[in-house]
Amino acid sequence: MSNHFPVNRELFDDVMVPNYSPSAVIPVRGQGSRVWDQQEREFIDFAGGIAVNCLGHCHPALVSALKEQGEKIWHLSNVMTNEPALRLAKKLVDNTFAEKVYFANSGAESNEAALKLARRWALDNFGEDKSQIISFKQGFHGRTFFTVTVGGQAAYSDGFGPKPGDIVHVEYNNLAQLKEIISDKTCAVMMEPLQGEGGIVSPTEEFVKGVRELCDQHNALLIFDEVQTGVGRLGTLYAYEGLGVTPDILTTAKALGGGFPIGAMLTTTDIAKHLKIGTHGSTYGGNPLACAVAEAAFDTVNDPAVLNGVKEKEALYKAGLAKINEKYNVFKEVRGKGLLIGAVLTEEYQGKAKDFLTAAMAEGVMTLVAGANVVRFAPSLVIPNEDIEEGLARFERAVATVTNA
Repeated sequence: MSNHFPVNRELFDDVMVPNYSPSAVIPVRGQGSRVWDQQEREFIDFAGGIAVNCLGHCHPALVSALKEQGEKIWHLSNVMTNEPALRLAKKLVDNTFAEKVYFANSGAESNEAALKLARRWALDNFGEDKSQIISFKQGFHGRTFFTVTVGGQAAYSDGFGPKPGDIVHVEYNNLAQLKEIISDKTCAVMMEPLQGEGGIVSPTEEFVKGVRELCDQHNALLIFDEVQTGVGRLGTLYAYEGLGVTPDILTTAKALGGGFPIGAMLTTTDIAKHLKIGTHGSTYGGNPLACAVAEAAFDTVNDPAVLNGVKEKEALYKAGLAKINEKYNVFKEVRGKGLLIGAVLTEEYQGKAKDFLTAAMAEGVMTLVAGANVVRFAPSLVIPNEDIEEGLARFERAVATVTNA
């Protein structure tokens, strides 16, 4: 197979649907927290594929799981089960509140399953009046039509015709507002235990505990979307453990496969029984290749040394960003938890998060944004401390460029 055409950024515009506007940089290989592009330029990865590459690039445990399973069996239909799926499900159940697992391919699909399950559970137990879903403004739950409508940014769901109904949005961290709206007609409340795309916003203790209490009072299920916060990202295996609040349904994806597409919905036996045979499914969900890689990622992350390391690395980042800010005064605050960190821009730099991202790329460090006013960092959970230091030095040069512009 030979290619008689240049594989470059221009080719994207020729052959790809224009819903993305990717960087001109095309990475071709990675090792740990470093990435090299087509021109062999080196970058430090503070983006982690948007909180996906929890063990960096080409981690030996993941590479060996992929190779080993790749020589065995890749795919089976769900007419049969398979060993990697069973092993991974057992580990998820043994290490969380959950008793049952459903596998999908992505966060959106896991959320779709959670929402369908909540509706079915309410219908079976309480009848069709109990169908309201409450979620939060600026929340993000995926791009299927159901999940994007539950997500709290109307701009993402507008313009595709009639939306799924009986979905209401309230402000995150506003317990009084939730109290006003929730009722016995509410079947579920869906929330991120730390808002990711919405700007790296942590819940207050009063809020998250209050949400759980209100759900209990009104027989509504509490769904935690842990697609971005799960698998060690905040320094606990799942974020709910650090909050002292247990959801009824939890969704997980992104870091679950360490870079291989997989998602899962976790719940209790009592709730799970409402997805009986034929009510939901997924062709690839639970396929052996994905589950084998995810098992290796899960085993590697679910280790006290790695999880405690996340908290130590969080402190390094926050200290480093504070030091940069002393010099340049560009951040109003640095917030977030574990290795999901948001640097919020001051009034002077409102709307300019993308400028910082672009300048950072030019200096050889990959970052993210969370909205127009927040620079986001979601690196590998095992990023070496020297890579954090070097990456922050490059980021400081980027900040200098933006402030001098």
